[in-house]
Amino acid sequence: MDDKNTPGNTLSVKLQTVDDKAMFDATARDNPAIVVDFFPPVGTGKGYTSLELLMISFGSCLSTVVMTLLRYKMNKAVEGVSVELDGTVREEHPKALSHIVVRLDIKAKGLTESDVQNALTAAEETMCPVWSMIRGNVDIKIETSIIE
Repeated sequence: MDDKNTPGNTLSVKLQTVDDKAMFDATARDNPAIVVDFFPPVGTGKGYTSLELLMISFGSCLSTVVMTLLRYKMNKAVEGVSVELDGTVREEHPKALSHIVVRLDIKAKGLTESDVQNALTAAEETMCPVWSMIRGNVDIKIETSIIE
């Protein structure tokens, strides 16, 4: 497999079972392994579930795009970003996410709600690949707050 993992190339990850249930060590590039597991009785519950990892991917993609746009395209002095996500899992199989609520707190001076909305629109429409992949399949609600 190609290990270049740069834009325009194939991304590669590796998963290896580590127990007799459903626990895996997952790696990409030279990064430390993360533990992926499932809830008992299938797994031990001692690692991230696949849906948790999807939500982590979405939250990190969204917040990175918003922060980068605010800092470098809009020249805003963003000190930091905190993001929390809550996902609702469907009752029927496949037990996919039906809804995600994102709470995005941005610490910055002189930032307006309009600035944040412009960055969110760009993230949704063109810049966040994870949002692009889940759009139309998962209802997304974004709540924002600006902390000065």
